[in-house]
Amino acid sequence: MTENTQMINVTRCAELDTNALQNLLTPYNINVELIAAREAIPGSFWGDEEAGLIDNRLLIRLDTPVHSALHEACHYICMDQFRRDKLHTDAGGGYDEENGVCYLQILLSNQLPGINPKQMMNDMDAWGYSFRLGSTQEWFMFDAKDAANWLKQYNLIDTQNMPTWKLRI
Repeated sequence: MTENTQMINVTRCAELDTNALQNLLTPYNINVELIAAREAIPGSFWGDEEAGLIDNRLLIRLDTPVHSALHEACHYICMDQFRRDKLHTDAGGGYDEENGVCYLQILLSNQLPGINPKQMMNDMDAWGYSFRLGSTQEWFMFDAKDAANWLKQYNLIDTQNMPTWKLRI
């Protein structure tokens, strides 16, 4: 972990029951793997404490931010099967998918004990996610209809904006 990221106060996986994270992601066939402290996280696109993705494996350390773990898991959920079959480190995806990923990670945060959408959005802001309206909460409330519609188009959320627990085909 770099000195810079140590100063950012966000919720870390150490503050979660990692079994709860695994239980949340099991319907999506995502396996959570805990990496030892100070070990490099395989499959991490950004390095440091950021979560990694290899195949259907979400790789985290206890210092991994929860928003990073959910973000990478949501990439897995939102990508098509062709990309999922080749997944190693770089989730790829375009603008619409990235917005869908951000929206879905906020929705899924509500399913983790001790985490909620407001906390997730605050952590996203603290980490430096950038949205046109300035804050994640403003984006989510007033400018994310296209993200919700994208998720609905692929049957990832229902008409009530609740997860369907299905992967994009």
